[in-house]
Amino acid sequence: MSAHAPELFTWEFATDPYPAYAWLREHAPVYRTELPSGVEAWLVTRYDDAKRALADPRLSKNPVHHAGSAHAKGRTGIPGERNAELMTHLLNIDPPDHTRLRRLVSKAFTPRRVAQFAPRVQELTDRLIDGFAAKGEADLIHDFAFPLPIYAICDLLGVPREDQDDFRDWAGMMIRHGGGPRGGVARSVKKMRSYLAELIHRKRENPGDDLISDLIRSSDHGEHLTENEAAAMAFILLFAGFETTVNLIGNGMYALLRHPEQRALLQTSLDAGESGLLATGIEELLRYDGPVELATWRYATEPLTLGGQAVATGDPVLVVLAAADRDPARFEDPERLDLARRDNQHLGYGHGIHYCVGAPLARLEGQAALGTLLTRLPDVRLAADPADLRWRGGLIMRGLRTLPVQFTPLPA
Repeated sequence: MSAHAPELFTWEFATDPYPAYAWLREHAPVYRTELPSGVEAWLVTRYDDAKRALADPRLSKNPVHHAGSAHAKGRTGIPGERNAELMTHLLNIDPPDHTRLRRLVSKAFTPRRVAQFAPRVQELTDRLIDGFAAKGEADLIHDFAFPLPIYAICDLLGVPREDQDDFRDWAGMMIRHGGGPRGGVARSVKKMRSYLAELIHRKRENPGDDLISDLIRSSDHGEHLTENEAAAMAFILLFAGFETTVNLIGNGMYALLRHPEQRALLQTSLDAGESGLLATGIEELLRYDGPVELATWRYATEPLTLGGQAVATGDPVLVVLAAADRDPARFEDPERLDLARRDNQHLGYGHGIHYCVGAPLARLEGQAALGTLLTRLPDVRLAADPADLRWRGGLIMRGLRTLPVQFTPLPA
């Protein structure tokens, strides 16, 4: 690579950002750049710097800290600056509000509830594969990775089956066009917010055995889910329980299809009825090409030094998880996919108080999805030139638009 900084945020970069991130880690590990929106921000690319930044209380999640800074320049490319009401969710607030809302969500989103949900995830997985198994071909994003987590999160929430296709449409608008509150995306956000507010109201009157009912039961000491917090639920579920899982399944399957020796090891393990390699494999896929490329926005609340760079009050800071998770100072041979990797404290789901609340559910869905695909469709293969595949635009998430595959059809 040249001695000059690589060009970022192009289509070529989106297809394979890792060479550019390797250059930044070596030459400019905390790097100030202009984002496509026109906002200037710091990119943090080394593992140790990234881990510290994710847990640094001086880096706030609230965009109000950017608005009055010397570098704001009147820009409107910061999430939440156009419509704070739509963007007030767990990923954009600090303690004590974050502590209160996270406590409510965590009480309902327990490991026990997720474990109890495993049979339903498997049922959804098999049903979706049944829908295309006889055809001998499929788009694993549209036919599988997208609908699985949205139907799963609807069931977990307690959204009635007759309303779930509406929920899927709203989520589809947001994942196709990004999370910014504009145009059709804003309408989808408002519809989802309105629906969740009404659903919360109905479940207060008639609670059931679902996550929203548990949230209501967990609201104590006068702490209740407000209407705005219904909007917060919509966003946190998209980030923590939906889009991350779409990308985990899509990116993970794509990596396996391009690494036949690792895929063969996993299939042999699955055929033997062993689950250990699948569990460590999901962690490695999260490290190698995870669903979240950059952690959500942070803003300096005071002057600070990060990776030797002076960060001014109000400056946006973006931690590049994808770069940190391939840092050779932390991971041995980081460019190699190794499903059996043991020392794998990746940052794929973040670190600190904003660690992804939906990570246990995403892991469950990832294991069910990839394990079942490889078991039921053992000769599944990529049906496109990798150079022709396209990745969805956007700063935060990293995921394929399509993943066409072929396989021997199963009997109908």
